[in-house]
Amino acid sequence: MLKFTTVLTYCLLSVLQIFATDPYPRNPNIDIQHYLFQVELNDSNNTIAGRTEVTILFKNSISSFELDLVGKSTNEKGMTVSSVTQQKNLLKFNQNNDRLSITLSSPAKAGEEITIVINYSGTPADGLVISTNKFGDRTFFGDNWPNRAHHWLPTIDHPYDKASCEFVVVAPSHYQVVANGILAETTNLPNNRTLTHWKETVNIPTKVMVIGVAQFAVTTAGVINNIPVETWVYPQNKLEGFGDFKIATNVLSYFIEYIGPYPYQKLANVQSTTRFGGMENASNIFYFENSVTGKNEREGLIAHEIAHQWFGDSASEMDWHHVWLSEGFATYFTNLYYENTYGKEELANRMAAQRTEVVQYYTENPAPVIDTTLLDINRVLSTNSYQKGSWVLHMLRKEVGDEAFWKGIRAYYHTYKNSNALTSDFRAIMEKASGKDLKVFFDQWLRRPGQPTIAATWSYNPKKKQVDLVVKQTQTTKFTTPLEIGVKTGDDLMDIKTILLAEKETKFSFSAEKKPLELILDPMTWLLFEGKINGK
Repeated sequence: MLKFTTVLTYCLLSVLQIFATDPYPRNPNIDIQHYLFQVELNDSNNTIAGRTEVTILFKNSISSFELDLVGKSTNEKGMTVSSVTQQKNLLKFNQNNDRLSITLSSPAKAGEEITIVINYSGTPADGLVISTNKFGDRTFFGDNWPNRAHHWLPTIDHPYDKASCEFVVVAPSHYQVVANGILAETTNLPNNRTLTHWKETVNIPTKVMVIGVAQFAVTTAGVINNIPVETWVYPQNKLEGFGDFKIATNVLSYFIEYIGPYPYQKLANVQSTTRFGGMENASNIFYFENSVTGKNEREGLIAHEIAHQWFGDSASEMDWHHVWLSEGFATYFTNLYYENTYGKEELANRMAAQRTEVVQYYTENPAPVIDTTLLDINRVLSTNSYQKGSWVLHMLRKEVGDEAFWKGIRAYYHTYKNSNALTSDFRAIMEKASGKDLKVFFDQWLRRPGQPTIAATWSYNPKKKQVDLVVKQTQTTKFTTPLEIGVKTGDDLMDIKTILLAEKETKFSFSAEKKPLELILDPMTWLLFEGKINGK
């Protein structure tokens, strides 16, 4: 996901550790297997009628459990449940504090699967955005991130519990409906209504389970590895949108080649009213409506959201504090796409720009990437998760080498596709791929705030024909990291020296026939740092 304000800002532990870092009240007794959401929409008002079938695997014998669903508030928005049934038998339920408590007629057995049906209605306060688009046409768009699905859908609204899903949408016939998965049915109903049924067979988190209901112009930009790449835009933006989203075929091809098979059965790029720049809904990406310009200027945004189909949607963070596994990955894999498409200099330029953002952000927000003190999960969307997360992957690539990096990335995705992971899981796989102990690397870059602040000086001794270099780390806590020094001896000549920074002050000398023209810190843009070097 990319978040827009006035400008674009990019934007396994033990069970006890998981619970300690994430405030969401998990239920270890149940595992949602499947949701069948039936939603009826109308043009008379913003009230929806919902019927949800939830198939649950019970891990232990219990008689009651809870789901997330926002109840009706004083402003009359929210959902009111009219009944909960199991095999047509009424069950006791209670709505309180945005939780739906359900009591079974008899305790479920461990290992038993039960399907319950929840009937409800109301006006969504959030989650399903019912509004008019920039052309004044009425639209309905799911916008669930991070935990806004339960404003309109009864769910476990946290990425730790993933499930397959279906959407059966009944809406006035002048709308088209897009949702996760593949189209299973379209049926005309009386009173100028249409039933549209989309089915996603792969387990995904609720944050990316959505529908889009609007008047659309639709085309297929291409088919990549049997995956249709679709474009859904407002009819008024047909020409611009069909052109803008065509690049998605190139992006998809790159990620399939370098990461692995695409996780889903289609890729739809959808113009929408999402509050974000882009939202990575599984197989069904929503982009802010002004992203469509006809100028082909959203390549980076498209790449970011498509990268999320692997990292965030398929391999999802288990804990919100580890969201860098989604956003840092999508940001860096956008950079890798640019490197592959436009060359290494483009990658270096993008990393340098992101380094500046990270350093500036730290001055106002001295927190680590994995910040377990955050209770407001909206705050995990930050420069730390996006750009610093990207930089961690970039430095990891340098640390282990390209071969081990890609071996580890593919192994990580293969292991956790359609599932969940924590940073420790990713670290374990990268250690196995590289044969290196990466504890210091992961701890200092992800669990400690900041980056090295370097003050370096150098001098040339003509008698010894030697360059003497002193590198000081002026930040509070030292980092242990290699630092490349570019030794410029001519207009187009540069030698690279590598030193290990392990103390607050590091001295290094090397032979030189004549005084270098210049010494440059990190000339190839491989280190997250701030600082300068001065020669005498």
